Amino acid sequence: MADELLFTKENKIATITLNRPEKLNAFHDGMLADWAAALRECQADDGVNVVVLTGNGRVFCAGGDVSGFSRSEGNRALQMSTYLRQHVHPVARAVDALQKPYLCAMNGPATGAGLDMALLADIRYAKRSARFAETYVKVGLVLGDGGAFLLPRLIGLTKALEMFWTGDFVSAEEAERIGLISKAVDDDKIMEEIYTLAERLANGPTVAISLTKRAVYQALRSDLMSSLEAITGPMGVAASTEDHIEASTAFVEKRQPEFKGR
Repeated sequence: MADELLFTKENKIATITLNRPEKLNAFHDGMLADWAAALRECQADDGVNVVVLTGNGRVFCAGGDVSGFSRSEGNRALQMSTYLRQHVHPVARAVDALQKPYLCAMNGPATGAGLDMALLADIRYAKRSARFAETYVKVGLVLGDGGAFLLPRLIGLTKALEMFWTGDFVSAEEAERIGLISKAVDDDKIMEEIYTLAERLANGPTVAISLTKRAVYQALRSDLMSSLEAITGPMGVAASTEDHIEASTAFVEKRQPEFKGR
């Protein structure tokens, strides 16, 4: 991994850290390739139960570093389309394939594609001082990294369109109120809070957690009857795990279960 994107694993938790603070963690092609590769590795590694995304410095992510496009020659439409398909979208595809909790600790403001990258996470915590904006409109662009799909599902159509069309910032408190983030956290507690959640999930019934994630996302793209039928198989799998047997026994014995992750 390059120094501009850090990737570590410890105690069943993998951490991906955007590490380009002098550029407000704006990502470039190499960072994106490493990011997607890290996510794919997390999915394949049975020793990783939870993935945490965060950034170094005062900003979470200012989006893509596409400064070169303003000076580029040739077919700019083709260049931008190719950039999205070959570099940006592989991260979203890797997230979509990740069947483990993906948590985001937003250490500061997030704008444009930087916000969209955070929206890909299952759960987002943010510093109280952070602010968020969909700033594509301010540079004459449209949503390129999943924001048009993700944000309306999180905060509703009209509020999402307001953010898209104005590019205005919302505070962490407002973001929590409308559901853009799960929790606004005191600035000095952000990593403590996200790792508390990560550790709880990493040491929980991981098969059930993974199957639940899959069922929820499938349901968002389906209808009730299809979702009811689709859950019958995963329920059978979960019911056969050692974790379910242990939890059932612990309930009868009035004690806390000791999950093994299988």
